[in-house]
Amino acid sequence: MTPPNVGEECVCYLFLLIYICILDIMSSVTIFSQLTSKTLMSSSVRTISCSSRFKCTTTQQPLKKTALNKLHRDLGAKMVEFCGWDMPLMYPTGVLTEHMHCRQKSALFDVSHMGQLRLHGRDRIEFMESISVADLQAAQENKSKLSVFTTENGGIIDDTMITKKADSLYVVVNAGCADKDIAHMNNKIAEFRASGKDVAMELMGDSALVAVQGPETERIVSQVLGRDLSKMEFMTQMDMTLDGIDLIVTRCGYTGEDGFEISVPNKHAEQFTRMLLDAESGVVVKPAGLGARDSLRLEAGLCLYGHDMDETITPIEASLAWLITKRRREQGGFPGASIIQQQLKEGVSKKRVGLLSGIPVREGAVIVDNDGKAIGKITSGTVSPVTKQYISMGYVPTESSKAGSNVTITIRNKPVKGEVVVMPFVKTNYKRL
Repeated sequence: MTPPNVGEECVCYLFLLIYICILDIMSSVTIFSQLTSKTLMSSSVRTISCSSRFKCTTTQQPLKKTALNKLHRDLGAKMVEFCGWDMPLMYPTGVLTEHMHCRQKSALFDVSHMGQLRLHGRDRIEFMESISVADLQAAQENKSKLSVFTTENGGIIDDTMITKKADSLYVVVNAGCADKDIAHMNNKIAEFRASGKDVAMELMGDSALVAVQGPETERIVSQVLGRDLSKMEFMTQMDMTLDGIDLIVTRCGYTGEDGFEISVPNKHAEQFTRMLLDAESGVVVKPAGLGARDSLRLEAGLCLYGHDMDETITPIEASLAWLITKRRREQGGFPGASIIQQQLKEGVSKKRVGLLSGIPVREGAVIVDNDGKAIGKITSGTVSPVTKQYISMGYVPTESSKAGSNVTITIRNKPVKGEVVVMPFVKTNYKRL
């Protein structure tokens, strides 16, 4: 059942778009070193309020705070509202430094605003497969899978991480969709149990979630945990204990780098996070905020829900067909299966692609054909701190989705040439054994 709304719906910050304005690019100049935190705040970071379709249902109450809120403030973070949460946008070094530190060493993100939950009961796998495209029946224990919840029309309700445990499913959902997802799951659980099935949901509101990402992360996390993690595979999970603190350690992330997301009890979250930040004299792991998290995921070609995908977009249109295994394609059994199966067989009219352009393009910019007719739109855009190119994602007609295809983007009513490219925009470094 949907939780009661005791206040008015407020417009939240569902997306913090990092938009870096570069007026002149010269090969002999390191362009990013010239941008100060003041410049970033005044011209590079803009907040986009949610449309009515993506409003966060919250109450007229103070912002929610993660267990690391005091630590963020101690570290000098610039705090912003994000879907009812008080979250760090960036720290004194700035978004660009945080971004590059993640690519070169290790960055720590507070992602405790994400929704963590467990599904229990003998029919939990059948239940999850009935509301998502995930294939969990044959999955190995402690294997994590990225999946999506779908509507009866095949649209994406949200993306989610699901880990198969011996006695439960561990699920993480997006902060901006947590209330919606939990209400949706509660409704489906009620229907499922009414048919005699056994499933129950446990919310993990007493746990924080910390993401540590970057090429030196494995070494540091191994040191702190006192465990050799070099043989831990990407997209797997381990339950660990550190000085009596129970941890859930998942090798995954949202940056394109190797790393871990670690669930820790709220009462131990700051202590544990300081251990990571203080390791090796505090020069390896540095804190990073929402700004760097967004630019990193865009370089990695990863979707942001509510922008690059939503309930009007199917997994096939979003170029996420790889989420659906052969068994699920053949057997269906998830909402919108018939539509998605038809799209897999016959194709779709539009697809999500990566684009390069000569000038910055923002979310909402229209892609047009030779006659000026709108044929697509930009859903995310920034400048890549690594390649120093103007990168974006958007939807174009399938016939224009092949790498090397040229498109025209309208910016301030002026045509700008764009080129479709293969994503990710930078090399990803996920752990491979």
